[in-house]
Amino acid sequence: MAHAKARRSAVVKSRGGPGSLTREFFTDGTLRSVGRVANGNKTGLWKTYHRNGNLWAAGRFEHGACVGLWKWYADNGALRQVGRFEGGKQVGLWRRYYGGTGVLYDEGRYVAGKKTGLWKVYDKRGRLTRTKRYR
Repeated sequence: MAHAKARRSAVVKSRGGPGSLTREFFTDGTLRSVGRVANGNKTGLWKTYHRNGNLWAAGRFEHGACVGLWKWYADNGALRQVGRFEGGKQVGLWRRYYGGTGVLYDEGRYVAGKKTGLWKVYDKRGRLTRTKRYR
């Protein structure tokens, strides 16, 4: 999930010295994200927040690229999406959930940022409604 345009346009950055924590704020002063920057790139664990202060996303960066396990949350704290990155590309099993409910919406695998294999889609009651195969 990429940042919405409104999220980006409302950011004011506050940075310490090299390798120190970097905090990004919405224009109203509410914390938007926190993490470290090295050589101009995000690195290590970063957390991004909704305007209400609840966690929106958490994951790691290496040399500015997303790596490892990432999780995204609805503004009420319910899980919205979970998956892994390697070198900034989606890999392995990914799951998305209906916004704010925690009920599984779809699941499937990525290879080098592309959907592959069988993807399953569920209704809001958790029942399988359709499948699609990707090559």
